[in-house]
Parts: sequence; C-alpha cells; structure tokens
Amino acid sequence: MRQFFVFTGRNLKLYFRDRGAVFFSLLSMVIVIALMVFFLGDMNIDSITGLLSQFPGRDTAADEENAKMMIYYWTCAGIISINAVTVTLAVYSTMIKDRINGKLNSIYTAPVNRAIITASYIATAWVAAVMVCIFTLIITELYGKAQGVAMYSVSGHFQILGIICLNAFLYAAIMYLFALLAKTEGAWSGIGTVIGTLVGFLGGIYIPVGTLSDGVQTVIKGTPIIYSTALFRSAMLDTMVTETFYGVPEEVVAGYREVMGIDIKAMEHLLDVPEVCMILVITAFVFVGADVCVLKYGRKADR
Repeated sequence: MRQFFVFTGRNLKLYFRDRGAVFFSLLSMVIVIALMVFFLGDMNIDSITGLLSQFPGRDTAADEENAKMMIYYWTCAGIISINAVTVTLAVYSTMIKDRINGKLNSIYTAPVNRAIITASYIATAWVAAVMVCIFTLIITELYGKAQGVAMYSVSGHFQILGIICLNAFLYAAIMYLFALLAKTEGAWSGIGTVIGTLVGFLGGIYIPVGTLSDGVQTVIKGTPIIYSTALFRSAMLDTMVTETFYGVPEEVVAGYREVMGIDIKAMEHLLDVPEVCMILVITAFVFVGADVCVLKYGRKADR
C-alpha cells in the first residue's frame, strides 16, 4: 500500500508541476467560458426570457435575472463534467512519457506488483480530476453567492461530490485505455486534440442537445459524456429551474429540460437519476474490463 501512495504522489506532483499540461487540460473550460460570454450565453438567456414572456403577469426583470443565473449554472455544470475528461487525459501524459523514456520498463523491473503501478496511474487521474472539479464547483458557488444565489445544502453538496467522484472514475478508466493504445507522444497528442475538440459538443455544452437533429442526438447519446453532464445539471439546477419557471405548465418545463440536456430521453424513455448513474457505472466497469484485457495481452509489448 505504501508503494501505491508513493507512485500516486509522484504522478500527481509531475502533473501539477507541468504548467503546460495543467493549462491544456483546462483549455476546453476556457473555450466554453469564452463562447458563453461572447456568443452563446445571451442566446440561451433570450430563449428562456422569450419562453417566459408568453405567460402573462410575470416579472420581466426577475425572469431575466433568474435566466442569467440559470444559464450560468447550466454552463458550469457542463464545465465540471468535461473537466473530468480533459484532466484525466492530461494526467496520462506522464505515463506516455514514462513509457517513451523507458522509465516504465525500469519501474516494472522494480520489486513492485504491476497492478500497484497500474492502479497508481488510474488513481492519479481520478484524484486530479476530483480536485479540479471540486475547485470549479467552489468557484461556481462563490460567484453565485455573490450574485445572491443560495449555496447548496449539505445533502446537495454530497450529491454533487458523489457525481464528481463517479464521473472522474469513469474517465480515468476510459482515458487509461486510450493511453495504453497510444504508443507515441504524437499519437497521444492527436487523441487529445480530437477529444478536446469534441467533448464540449458531445456534452451538449456548446449547443443544447435538444436543438440538434435526431440523427446527431442519437450519436451523442451513444457517448457517456452527455449522461454525466445531464447528471450534473439535474443536481445543480433542479431548484433553480423550479424557481425560474414557477407558474409555467409542467409540460413546457419538461420540454425545456429535455431540450437543454438537463433530462435525457433514450428510446422514448425519460431516464431518471438512478438510471443515468447505472449507465455511467456500467460504462466505467466495461472500460475497466477493457483496460485489464489490454494490459494482459499487451504485457509483452510493454516489456
């Protein structure tokens, strides 16, 4: 166990000391924020206020303020979700460098169980992702508090923290498989470019998933990112949606939640929170199994 913590600590230090790796792991977050500030934010806010204006007797100023904060939390929920993807991706750069520089082979020759080394890399990715996501949540809440939005309850915090841990584990498993398959830094850089480009789109962050064609929605729903993003949005926005859409017919609210990716429908079935969690857990263990298989049959190649 001591060896596990030593290797995990070593990998965490290497990641956080590499400012370039930390920056590029957060680049997708910076892009999302820029798009929301300069382009997409107003469009999403206008869609809410336009919808609410159809119902008489509403406070227009209050609706606009509620819409701004709801889109802010909607965006931040998406950012927390994709941070797990980009951070785990960046953390495994350490393993790629260790393999290319021959350090990984040297480590394998040490009197340390191979499983401990493997677990330390995955644990490093998981811990780093959890830390960055929690930091993002703290910043989200502090800004929201400054704007007059109530902090989440203790149970609400535990719920979001649980989702963060599950989401980080999922992408630690997925990205580890990609890291095993990438044999060069060039290949790993290419994988990072593709994933970094697509993650915001697949998570329904750049464009609400419900505004896309049925075919594109089917493709997006075939990836786990849309489900983890929906899970964060459901946990972080439930109360806010209720307050913003008070007095609005339930079918209108349900339609908006589906369009914005707060709720996800699969095969005409509206998924509840336990079902979404189960999808993510099953996906995580499928990739863990794939990791084990690649490790087992690729052991000779590593040596």
